[in-house]
Amino acid sequence: MIVLNDILYRVSIEAVNGNPAVAITDLHFDSRKIALNDVFVAIRGVQVDGHEYIKKAVDQGAIAIVCEILPEHMVNGVTYVKVKNSQQALAIMAANYYDNPSEKLKLIGVTGTNGKTTVTSLLYQLFKKAGYQTGLISTVKVCVGEKIIPATHTTPNPLALQSHLAHMVDAGVDYCFMEVSSHGIHQKRIEGLVFEGGVFTNLTHDHLDYHKTFVEYRDVKKSFFDNLSKRAFALINGDDKNGSIMLQNSNARKLSYALKSYADYRVNILESSFQGMLLRLNDNEIWTKLLGQFNASNLLAVYAVAIELGLEKEEVLRMISALESVDGRFEYVVSENKVNAIIDFAHTPDALKNVLETINGIRTHNESLITVIGCGGDRDQEKRSKMGHIASQMSDQVIFTSDNPRSEDPDKIINQMESGVSAENYKRTLVIIDRKQAIKTAIKMAQPNDIILVAGKGHESYQEIKGEKFPFNDMEVILELFKKLS
Repeated sequence: MIVLNDILYRVSIEAVNGNPAVAITDLHFDSRKIALNDVFVAIRGVQVDGHEYIKKAVDQGAIAIVCEILPEHMVNGVTYVKVKNSQQALAIMAANYYDNPSEKLKLIGVTGTNGKTTVTSLLYQLFKKAGYQTGLISTVKVCVGEKIIPATHTTPNPLALQSHLAHMVDAGVDYCFMEVSSHGIHQKRIEGLVFEGGVFTNLTHDHLDYHKTFVEYRDVKKSFFDNLSKRAFALINGDDKNGSIMLQNSNARKLSYALKSYADYRVNILESSFQGMLLRLNDNEIWTKLLGQFNASNLLAVYAVAIELGLEKEEVLRMISALESVDGRFEYVVSENKVNAIIDFAHTPDALKNVLETINGIRTHNESLITVIGCGGDRDQEKRSKMGHIASQMSDQVIFTSDNPRSEDPDKIINQMESGVSAENYKRTLVIIDRKQAIKTAIKMAQPNDIILVAGKGHESYQEIKGEKFPFNDMEVILELFKKLS
């Protein structure tokens, strides 16, 4: 039997009306899921205020309400708990409800604008190869041992998050690697979690539709490291000027990794081709199938985490050489007539620049680079012109197309991207709104040895238009068109 008092442990409570020792069945923040003897937590969301649904939750059988503002009319037999912050309360209550699973495994959080999915996914691969039961919570998927669950958010809501971790504990998982998004931090989804370590990859322009200013975005990321315990480690990318800011108020053990500056963990790229890279990690040379300076940095972070968690250096180096690229992250495929295609999730100016720099650093320049790219709707509009500029400046030909326009007009999104194209580069651009048609046009334009970059959607299996999701996967479309047009 679960008692309300038990799941309120460590919650900042301002007032209680009713019996806090009442037995409860389940915990929800969605009033539609409430059944007899459940607890309803009223959350102030971006679009909906859960306080408006308190009466509905009580009518459906809720035995307890947790909220920031007590309703004027309180029903006898229902316990009302007033808290300072409902989002924070929900996360702590969820942790208590599932018996604090993060305390029973080693949880590593990875945050930053770019690289979160790659670092967490590679760590998941590596620790599985090392023989450990391993969990993953990422943008792409949630893995509980061998079980795979499709992801809906980079950082799930607190109930889903704690449920995943509880299932991991039940499955005997030793280590879990988790993406920690700025939204997840700001919305208190990670409250109540105990982290063994935190990793900072980088910070660039993104999510300013939500955070409003870059400083706010940075400081939200920083708060993750502020809250790490003394027994945890904080590993930051020393090549990013924001790395040292992350550590300013952290009590965790401070570590750094870098390509270009002094750090505890260093990497140099010795050779690079479309087949892979030869790297020197500290004093050891290894070959990897992954490409790009950004992936050299990601692999170094993976190496550092593995060493800090106690794995043997020689074993880690051997396993890093065998790691496979992550779905939708610089995935590389070649057609029968030798046209090269690369699919990448790059959806920020910095990520796009990194991918194009990598391609331009490897290619001979006797071939053409054709980039197919769009920007997501209902998201940060400031980055659109920057991405248009980068794509047109660093490619021989650019096709602007739809990404996930969501509720926005694709023409408007593309116009904003085109506004960043300088006059001398304008002749390099085409506009084809239909994404499949844009990819098809790029393939038809391409000659043997030319390179096509399809950027922005990566692993995604859908395209969202006017609130509806249609099946669409860049890699599947490319493979289908390569077959038809060969």
